[in-house]
Parts: sequence; C-alpha cells; structure tokens
Amino acid sequence: MTTQNTQAVLAAPMMSKIFVNAASTDDTWNANTLLDSISGQQVGILMPNTTINRVMAQYEAGCMAWRLQNSVTLAYTRYGVGVKDGLACYKSQAIAPYSIPPNEILVTYPKPVAAAGSSNVLAWVRTTKGVELVEALSPDAAATPMLSVVNAQGLGDFAFNSTLQSIHVQAEDGATVDSVEVISNDGGVVMTLFGGTRGNTLGAVSLEYNLMADNLSVPIGKGFILRV
Repeated sequence: MTTQNTQAVLAAPMMSKIFVNAASTDDTWNANTLLDSISGQQVGILMPNTTINRVMAQYEAGCMAWRLQNSVTLAYTRYGVGVKDGLACYKSQAIAPYSIPPNEILVTYPKPVAAAGSSNVLAWVRTTKGVELVEALSPDAAATPMLSVVNAQGLGDFAFNSTLQSIHVQAEDGATVDSVEVISNDGGVVMTLFGGTRGNTLGAVSLEYNLMADNLSVPIGKGFILRV
C-alpha cells in the first residue's frame, strides 16, 4: 500500500502544537496516529484538558479525512478533512471549541490520487444515528455508490431508519464533483445536490469541500444508496 506524509496543527488561542505521521498509510485508519513533532507524544498526553478551536490538517496529494478519537472506546466527536500541503487556511479550518481528554488521539485517513480516468472521493455523512466516513473510487462521468470505509456498507445499511442531516464531500485534488444523489431502494432519485471544485482550482469556493450540504432532513430507508 502507498503512504504519504500527513500533519496537523492543533491550535488554541494561546498556543498550538504540530502533529505528524511521515508515513501514513493510504486507505486505512490503522497505524495513522499523528504524534507531536518534537516529543513524539500523542495528543491527549501532550495537551490534556486544553481547549482547541482549530485543526489545520494537511496531506501530500489526493484527499484526506481526520478525526480526534478516544483511544479506548474509539468514539469521536470532532472530525473533518485536510487540505493539500500549502493550501491551509486558519479561518476556514476552525472547529467548535473542544477540550482534549487525556486519552485522545488524532488519526488520519488519506487517499492517493487515482489513476487517470477515475477520482477518489470521501464524504462525512451525518445522520440521527451518528457520523460515518464513506468513500468511492469514481470513474469519470459515472455515478458511483459511496460505501462506509469501516465495513463497506451503503447508506441504507449503516443509516437505516434514521434521518440524513448533512453530507460533506471531498474529492481528490483537481477533481470536480458534478452531483451527489440519494437513491431509494426502487431506483428513484430522492435528492440531487450539485457539487463543484475545491482548493486552488479555478472557480473553487472552498479549500476543503467539493460539496457541503447541511440542514438536510431525508428519511433513510433500507437499500438506499448515496451516489457520487
């Protein structure tokens, strides 16, 4: 499997720390814990009970998700995506203030640039059941189902009998998301949302997201599909 350098600045109003993993493995959460660039300590050990309001995460090439999680329970309440190295933005990479527990770790899920003719795509999907990271290797100009990165389940499986609240999509560098669709189990189109470009691509309005749809209220039935 391929690897790449991922890093993040965790910032509070009075201080910040840099956390790195120079060999983060693509397409997995495993072994992708970021450690302090000086001491080699995990986030919770180095910054216990510190309230942060920024996670400025970066990757080398492709796309990347991150999350702050409990190392014991694996539960997480803060999550997001990174930007390509050199495109960080202090303002847009803000998070809701968060007090770091002593057993907290920061992990990343990077994906490389896909082969010509396809694009890697990630999306954080929030429902009334919780938050799930989904992914797709999408051939150009072809709608492709997005599946959960943990167990490869579709929207109608991991979120059955819940309500879709938000979709935050990040495609690889330079890619354009034409649209994202919610498809019912009979093939009907429940919702279509147009996306776009991101980063330093002409016409982009976000460094992080190709689509950021909030305040949704879509009931999810068995067999529903999220398609990009």
